[in-house]
Amino acid sequence: MMMLTNDQLIKELSVDPTKGFIERLSVTLREQHFNINQLIDLTFHPDAQVGFRAAWLLDTTILAAPEQYANNLEYFVKRMGEVTNGSCKRHYTRIMMNLTAPFAPDIVRLKLESIDMEIVVEQCFDWLIDPKVKVAVKVFAADTLFHLCPRYDWVKEELGNQVQFMLRDGGPAIQSRGKKLLALLVEG
Repeated sequence: MMMLTNDQLIKELSVDPTKGFIERLSVTLREQHFNINQLIDLTFHPDAQVGFRAAWLLDTTILAAPEQYANNLEYFVKRMGEVTNGSCKRHYTRIMMNLTAPFAPDIVRLKLESIDMEIVVEQCFDWLIDPKVKVAVKVFAADTLFHLCPRYDWVKEELGNQVQFMLRDGGPAIQSRGKKLLALLVEG
């Protein structure tokens, strides 16, 4: 395949996807060392469907080789504070949940330590308390915040309060994850 340009990528993301197209496109991006910051920008495309597919591709690409994108994390963090597309929120929080997890590659964890993560904390709390935000986003946001507790000591208490609040009328997924998270917060 020839080198993908930004315009070609938009064209690829604009057509109805076939099974496995995101995975195949992700392999191409990694092999061609496509500028991931351009892909991050595409998640803000005016066509919400293109933005969603770009976020899905970003999720697949970064999580397949997080160490390859360590130098793009500062830009990713900055842009996370600007996400408004509901379908993109899921992918941004899923990426961040995995990158902040204890099992993340050392190069990723070291890079994140050098980045101000206040934007991520603020955004995750906003999405956690927003009743219009989907359950998966809330779960990924809560896990991200849990991973950031050692770095921001005030997050633990506030996260516990928010999870307890969500448990009041949350569905089965929120109940299950919320109770596990509360138990972890008490342990830690």
